[in-house]
Amino acid sequence: MTHVLRLDFIEHRFGKKSILSKVNFICNTGDVIAIFGRNGSGKSTLLKSLFGTLQPNKIELNLDGRIINRISPKDKTIAYLPQDPFLPKDIIVRNIIPMYFPDGDIQNKIFYSPLIDKIENQRIGTLSLGELRYLEFLLIIHLDHPFILLDEPFSMIEPLYKDAIKDIIIEYKRNKGFIITDHYYSDVMEVANKKMILKGGVSQEVSDLKDLIENGYLPSAHANNDRDLR
Repeated sequence: MTHVLRLDFIEHRFGKKSILSKVNFICNTGDVIAIFGRNGSGKSTLLKSLFGTLQPNKIELNLDGRIINRISPKDKTIAYLPQDPFLPKDIIVRNIIPMYFPDGDIQNKIFYSPLIDKIENQRIGTLSLGELRYLEFLLIIHLDHPFILLDEPFSMIEPLYKDAIKDIIIEYKRNKGFIITDHYYSDVMEVANKKMILKGGVSQEVSDLKDLIENGYLPSAHANNDRDLR
C-alpha cells in the first residue's frame, strides 16, 4: 500500500525569530527526499516538528488524505533518527535488539544485516561513532512506521557504514518514504529522488549542484563537479 505524507505549510518561531515559514513537500512511500541547508536553516527543527517532539506555531499536514492537527510519536506513522545518540552505553549490542523488537523475525533481519556480526558482542559504549550510528539506523529502519526521518545519518562515519546505509535505504524505500538531512550531500544525492533546500525559512526544489551553489549552500569551487541530482 502506498502512503502519502503531504506538508502544505509550517510556521515555527523561537521568540520573535522565524525559523520556518513556507515549507512544503509531498513524500510518498518509495520517495527519498533530501533536504539541504546551512547550519541554522531549520532542518532539524523541521524533522522534530514532523516527528512531534517540537510543536510548531502552525502546521498543515496531511496523511493519506487525513488532516493532522497535532503530531504525536505515539501514532507510529513517522520514525525519527536524531543527531544525538540515544542508546544506553552499558548494554551489549545483541541484547539491545530484542529489547526493541520482541518479534524473532525482525530480530533475525537485524542480526543478519551487513556488518552487525562484527559488533554484536560489544557493549554499545565501546562502539565507534560509525558503528553506533549504523546500529541506531537499523533499529529505526525496522520499525513498522511508513515514514522515516534521518537527521545526519552519514556524518562522521566510515565509508563502509555509509555504503551499508545507502543500500538499506534503497532496499526499504519500496515500502517506506524517507526524508534525509545531511551535510554529506553527495551521499544523500546517491539515494534521493527529490531534493529541496531550506533558506530563510522557505523551501525550494533543487535539481543540480548549480542550484545549491546559487543558493549559497555550496561554494563555487564545486561547480566543476556539477552533475544531475535526479
